[in-house]
Amino acid sequence: MRQKPGTSKPTAEAMVKDIRRRTRKHHSSEEKIRIVLEGLRGEDSIAELCRHEGIATSLYYSWSKEFLETGKKRLAGDTARQATSPEVKELRQEASALKEAVADLTLENRLFKKACSGMGETRNEISRLRKARDHPAGGAISPAGQADARHDRRAPHDLLPVV
Repeated sequence: MRQKPGTSKPTAEAMVKDIRRRTRKHHSSEEKIRIVLEGLRGEDSIAELCRHEGIATSLYYSWSKEFLETGKKRLAGDTARQATSPEVKELRQEASALKEAVADLTLENRLFKKACSGMGETRNEISRLRKARDHPAGGAISPAGQADARHDRRAPHDLLPVV
């Protein structure tokens, strides 16, 4: 391999470290659990198990400590379970629906306050906002006396109870 001019050749020790770093085995959580459980069974010595698996004894003991501490916390109820992918998707959809509801209510509240205070031409402003679709939720207020067709299309879980 050719070196660029002006660069020094890496030492053999540095090359070995680099190769070891690049070829280091990454153990999955299942492998770690299997190794720790084999050690806990006590059929072989820890040193022999570590030699067989190709890991340092200090690494085994750190995995063992993590494994036991996590189990202890879990049994005590101190740890929260991680959400599954479908749960995360459902929560995101719910958050989106709630944000839309808050935006609708905020716009309606603002327009109601202006109508009550008598400031400006509220009727024209309401129709102008509805036509221009300024609001990110897409115009939530229906004209007076008319039902909002968009609410009819909503699924029941999108509606918030009025308190």
